Amino acid sequence: MSQHEPMRRLQLVADKPRKPPEPDFYMPAMPPLELISKLEHWWHMYRRRRQFRQRFLPLLAHDDHVLEDIGHHRSDILWASQLPLNIDALHALSACREMRKTDPLSSSQSISR
Repeated sequence: MSQHEPMRRLQLVADKPRKPPEPDFYMPAMPPLELISKLEHWWHMYRRRRQFRQRFLPLLAHDDHVLEDIGHHRSDILWASQLPLNIDALHALSACREMRKTDPLSSSQSISR
């Protein structure tokens, strides 16, 4: 890995909750739809981060060659684990993996190691 590797990281945008649909008719005891939408979004983000921790952090116990055989790099997993909570680490890691497949510089560096 070169010293310029962190500069070639993906620029990720934080996930935002979807805007809830506007009801045709408001009932007097209707719950706040935006609050429910935000709670659902944060619950989804919590579950995705927990899935990332359960699936990918145990891979750090393996050797770098084993990780390369799987198609991941230790630096990518560590980078994704330090992302803010409002960014999906699983999606970021898969996007980083796709970028490595299409970027000839990074793939040549991984071969020359």
